[in-house]
Amino acid sequence: MKRHALHKPLASALLASLLLLGCGKEDPAVMLASAKTYMDKQDSKAAIIQLKNALQADPQHAEARYLLGRALLESADPKSAELELRKAKSLNYSDEQVLPLLAEAMLGMGEGKRLIEEMAKVELASADAAAKLQASLGRAYLQQGDVEQADARFTAALKAQPDLLNALIGRAQLLAAKDDLPAALALLDGALAKSPNLPEAWLVKGDILQAQKQDEQAIAAYRGAIKAKADFLPAHVALISRLIDEGKLDEATAALETMRKAAAKSPQTKLMEARLAYQRKQYPEAKEAIDQVLGVAPDNLIALQLAGAIEYELKSYTKAEAHLNKVLSREPNAFVARKALVMSYLRSGQGEKAEATLLPLLDKIDKDSNMLAMAGEVFIRNGEMDKATEYFSKAAALDPSSSTKRTALALTQMAKGESQLAFKELEKAVEVDKGVNANLALIAAHLRRREFDQALPAIAKLEQKQPNSALVHNLRGGALLGKGDRAGARKSFELALAAEPGNFAAASNLAGLDLRDNKAADAKQRFEAMLAKNPNQYRVVLALAELHAKTGGKPAEVAEMISKSVALAPKESRPRQTLISHYLSQRDNKRALAAAQDALAVLPDRPEILDIAGRAQSAAGELNQALSSYTKLAALQPKSPQPYLRMAQAQLAAKNAEAALASLKKAAAISPDLLEARHGIVMLDLAAGRSAEALAGARALQKERPKEPVGYVLEGNVHSANKAWSEAEQAYRNGLKQSAAPLLAIRLHGLLVSSKPAEAEAFSDAWLKNNPKDSAFPLYLAEAAGKRQDYRTAAAHYRKLLGMHPGDAVLMNNLAWTSAQFNDPQALSYAEKAYQLAPDQPAMMDTLGVLLVEKGEGGRGVSLLRKAVSLAPDAAQVRLNLAKALVKTGQKGEARKELETLAKLGNKLPNQAEVSQLLKSL
Repeated sequence: MKRHALHKPLASALLASLLLLGCGKEDPAVMLASAKTYMDKQDSKAAIIQLKNALQADPQHAEARYLLGRALLESADPKSAELELRKAKSLNYSDEQVLPLLAEAMLGMGEGKRLIEEMAKVELASADAAAKLQASLGRAYLQQGDVEQADARFTAALKAQPDLLNALIGRAQLLAAKDDLPAALALLDGALAKSPNLPEAWLVKGDILQAQKQDEQAIAAYRGAIKAKADFLPAHVALISRLIDEGKLDEATAALETMRKAAAKSPQTKLMEARLAYQRKQYPEAKEAIDQVLGVAPDNLIALQLAGAIEYELKSYTKAEAHLNKVLSREPNAFVARKALVMSYLRSGQGEKAEATLLPLLDKIDKDSNMLAMAGEVFIRNGEMDKATEYFSKAAALDPSSSTKRTALALTQMAKGESQLAFKELEKAVEVDKGVNANLALIAAHLRRREFDQALPAIAKLEQKQPNSALVHNLRGGALLGKGDRAGARKSFELALAAEPGNFAAASNLAGLDLRDNKAADAKQRFEAMLAKNPNQYRVVLALAELHAKTGGKPAEVAEMISKSVALAPKESRPRQTLISHYLSQRDNKRALAAAQDALAVLPDRPEILDIAGRAQSAAGELNQALSSYTKLAALQPKSPQPYLRMAQAQLAAKNAEAALASLKKAAAISPDLLEARHGIVMLDLAAGRSAEALAGARALQKERPKEPVGYVLEGNVHSANKAWSEAEQAYRNGLKQSAAPLLAIRLHGLLVSSKPAEAEAFSDAWLKNNPKDSAFPLYLAEAAGKRQDYRTAAAHYRKLLGMHPGDAVLMNNLAWTSAQFNDPQALSYAEKAYQLAPDQPAMMDTLGVLLVEKGEGGRGVSLLRKAVSLAPDAAQVRLNLAKALVKTGQKGEARKELETLAKLGNKLPNQAEVSQLLKSL
């Protein structure tokens, strides 16, 4: 009878199991020798069985621990390998043997940073061991992006052992990191020519070929790695990932079957199963596979990221957000995870969280049309129409496909002022776009232009795609509110809340309507009802704080409420921003600085926190700290000029004009069209006596922007500073020939008033006649008349301005004050109207309170002045008006308290003499 040979792997496993059954009394040395034989034959699985057997007999056997660690590493189990190698080290096994393998294990787990911290200064006596350790350290530094240190380590390794494969492969990766891909490939090909069965070399070659977009060659290289070592899992992962990315799902399925044969139960195999199922939209199967991965490796970032995406598709948004937040807590720059989290927040109706998560991506998505469109959706959901239109425009310009192309054309036409054509194209895009981007772009464009009647039918078309959507109801409510239909707006916002009971935007809009209707208690009750259902809603607590501030709440109470929202959401930036801003508005710079430092400790890399922290540090006089914050902000936002503008402000505060000039030049280099930077450069040159440079800067702006006033204004300023009055006048007149800009008119008039009064009056009359819709020039005339105490003329200009802007509370308040100066009997009625228009503004309360006291209505007048002081405690003039009102109404004790508070201000209060006289009179 013919005997059949056992299949070799089966024979190895059978032999191993037989040994296991009969080795209870066997000498560990025998099992150790057997394990070494298996390792020589590259049969790691059988070796592991023997080594575990040996350790069961003698747990303190140092060499067995070392060999088990090595075998586990060869079996692609670096985590278990690290554990065994550390045990071997603790049993005093040779560092020369243990540490190079331990370094490889740590690298295999992606723990390059920990490897550097632990072994960067280790020195080994053996040249071979030292070279291997240096090679691993080189790869660790490369993981951390430290190319210089990586180069030094690879050089050291190759000097000690010129043919060390790990060092050669690392050197190739280094060359690839420096974008010298041909040299990297040449090095790998040289190594493979000598030793074709190097799986790591094939893997790195595949990665480099992929970077060169040589996809077929990359796939062949990954297959070469698998051929060299069938259970080399990183190559299986790379091959399957590449095939999935190319949409070759059938080939990916076949490759996955090969991987299963090599390591069916490996977490990496399950990860690929999950990824392939996800790509095939088999989300339940993908979830089953990824849950198995997370059961073994709960902190694996790639697995968590994929798990978040799978849960998102299954509409399990809470689970998706938990997975994705875990990724971002460890890797804030994980682009894919952040993108998925934004999408999840959008779909779960958490617009504010979506925006906070999106912000760090905004300077990284200029070439990603899908991300730009998503940004547009985030902003429109949060009611930021200008930003929404900006990002929809960018998205459309990048994507040439069907409806998006039409959207792009429309938005381009709109930018050129061709509105009629633009809206026709957007309407066509809406008809063919199966998604909602074209709808949202059209709605945003109408709302931005305050075309509320046109926005409503566009919203109705969106409703056909998303019936009973909170977004639709919110947009309709905003349009109706713009039309002045408060009742209709309220109904729409209520429908939004009915569709999505936790929709904060709808609740906030309704609270805004409550305030407008003088129903602050209703607004407060609305938010408190939301908190009763869920007391941990930081946005609601923050909204209550802002409501408390608007309705005269004490600053300390407002700060306490904002602090509560910070405690509820310590890693959200908006509550912290609000707290810092609140303290800054109260000029409590010490507390603002403390809040900023707390924010930086928790959110050190958030641009919005760095920005406001810098402002707090500047306000507190900590200019070096402010500059440090802005420097870090610049590193996080390399394409933004804003950090350099902030730096310039801090440097000017520190009286370092040259440093400020350098910062402004950096801002201008990033954004040459940034007028704020260009204007600042000219003014700093002028202040430093560099008139020629200032003049050149002004004229450069004239050349670049011939129809805009800025260059001519700056040239006039330069000449005025040098008392070259005729040249200044000519500059302003040249500008007016190009642009009927009120600022040029104001500057020219101001120049003529002092030198040619008659000509100034003629110019003024002509300007008002020829520019009847201009508000800026008559406002300038009104303020100028007030300064020279010509109150009747000032009041006449304010009346004219109110004819153009009948609902402007500030203009009405100014009219009330100026009219009172010449005893106009209408002054009090003007003040009452201003207060009705803006009942929560201290300025309106102040004017009305003063006039009421003068008319003998002391009770109401003093009450209003008290409220004004509580809302603006640092407004010294308002406090002085309250003190005078208290004196007039016989409340001398309280008047003294207010006056003593003012006396402490010393020279900071120009009216100190009046304060002293009033105190003496009490």
